[in-house]
Formats: sequence, C-alpha cells, structure tokens
Amino acid sequence: MTETNHDHGHDHDHHPAVQRQRLPKEIQHEHREGNPAAFRWSVLLNSALSGLQLAIGIGFGSLALIGDALHNLGDVAGLLLGWGAERLSARPANRRFTYGFGRSTQLASMVNAALILMASGVVIVEGLQRFGKPVEVHPGPVAWAALAGIVVNLFSARLFGHNHGHDLNRRAAVVHLLTDAAVSAAVLVSALLVGATGIQWLDPLTGIGVGLAVAWTGWQLLQQALVVALDGVPPGIDVEEVERTLAALEGVHSVHHLHIWGMSTSQTALTAHLQRPPGQGDDMALIHQAKNALAQLGIDHSTLQLEPVDPSSSPEAG
Repeated sequence: MTETNHDHGHDHDHHPAVQRQRLPKEIQHEHREGNPAAFRWSVLLNSALSGLQLAIGIGFGSLALIGDALHNLGDVAGLLLGWGAERLSARPANRRFTYGFGRSTQLASMVNAALILMASGVVIVEGLQRFGKPVEVHPGPVAWAALAGIVVNLFSARLFGHNHGHDLNRRAAVVHLLTDAAVSAAVLVSALLVGATGIQWLDPLTGIGVGLAVAWTGWQLLQQALVVALDGVPPGIDVEEVERTLAALEGVHSVHHLHIWGMSTSQTALTAHLQRPPGQGDDMALIHQAKNALAQLGIDHSTLQLEPVDPSSSPEAG
C-alpha cells in the first residue's frame, strides 16, 4: 500500500509532472500578489462615493440614491474583509493550522453576503414607508451622483482584471462592484424619469427594486459560501469527470473513498483510494501521473492512496 501527499519538497521539483501540476497554483499566486492595489483603490474610491451619495441622497430626498450609498458602504466593508482575508490566506501553514488560513476568504465571503442582505432589507422597508409619506426628489444632483457611481464601480471592478473567476473571495468583490454599477444605472434612469414626469413615487419604487436585486445577489453569494463552509464540491469541479479521469489511468482497477472540497475560495483538495493489481508498474509514476491529471481539472492539493485489488470485487471471485 502506498500513500502520498501533495509535496512541494525540492526532491520532487524536477519531475516534469510535478512542474506541470504546480503551474495553476503559481498562476493564482502571481494573480493575488501581482494586483494588490485593486482592493486598496476600490476601498478608497467607494468610501468617497458612499459619502457623496449619502449626502446628496439625504439632502435631495432620493431613497434610491441612499440605497445605492448603503450598498456601497457594504461594499467598502466587504472589500476590507476580503482584502484582509486574502492577506491572511497567504500566510504559511503552521503546526496548529496545518491547512493554512485559506478558509478566511470563505468566511469573508459569508460576511459580505450577510451585509448585502441587511442593506437590501433596510432599503426595501424604507421604500414601502415612503409610499405613504412621499418625499420630494431633486433629480439633477441625484442623476449626477448616480452617474459617478456607475463610473467608480466599473473602474473598481476593472482593477481586479479578468482572472478573478477561480476565487470566490475576489469574485464576491467584483460581483458587488458590478451590481452597484447596475444599481447606479437604475437610480440614474429613475432620476431622469422623475425630472421628466414629476412622478415622485418612481424614486421609492426604484429603491425597492434596487433592494430586491441586491438581496438576490447576496443570497446567491451566501449559497456559494455555504457550499465551501460545508466542504461541498467547489463550482467548476465535476465529480464524475474526476472519477473517470482517475479510473482511466493505466493499471487502476477502481476508485473509491473519493472526497473533494475547497481549502479556500481558490484552492481545491482531494483524497482518494486507487485500487490496482500488485506488480503493475511503478507506483510513484502512477501517483505523479494522477496528480498531473488532477491539476488539469483544477485540483491542486491531492492525497492519493494505492491499494491492492480486493479479491471479493473481482469477477472471478466466489
């Protein structure tokens, strides 16, 4: 019986399979470390934008703009959490936290989702109350503030680049920013319509619509974060494909005890037992081949155990 863990030791660095296997992880590392300004600038820009929108929303009576500002404040808190979690996840593992601190990014994603849901609830309740007590909206300043929100949020999302899809923590930040851009666009249209028609209830109606859209976004993010928290198979990983890939390796008779989970929002782990007849080639060569195949499927931490074929599972048995 042979067991092997994902190993970064120098003894294995020159093996071609190991070098190919490590490539996706290196790309992820370069992506995280190569763009540290994304969180910093997004926090600064959204903080300034939130203050501007709150002042104008309160001063000129726009609930829709206040809702947009509250969502932006949620983004600021979420970005700070995500930024801190990403830095924490880069810390090396130790004797107590042997898997490192990657789960901190998942916890940040859950908090971000909760913030979105709370902010949306505030806006929806206030919108319903305003139907009974209309507030006069001054559309000019509101429209300009909404336009500023579109520009700031699109620019902030662009700072994260196009390769954030593998990381739930960064994807949550980008989703927040893009959602805010859409919310600001709705507020802009509402302000223009109020200015053109004089219908004041369009603003609280837009505010409620904004709150519902934001709540749906928060719910989706919360579901994704809970999958990671419950050690579910991460999105983008096909369990059947993984099992077929391992079973198709030369000499592998069967695959069992297959477990796949997310170590963080960007790293996937696997454990599995591979059964093979004794004397069917080099065990270490099979392990390296399996790890390389798993890396191509997005699984960069794997523990594989080789076992002899169970005689009771053979067709000739009995």
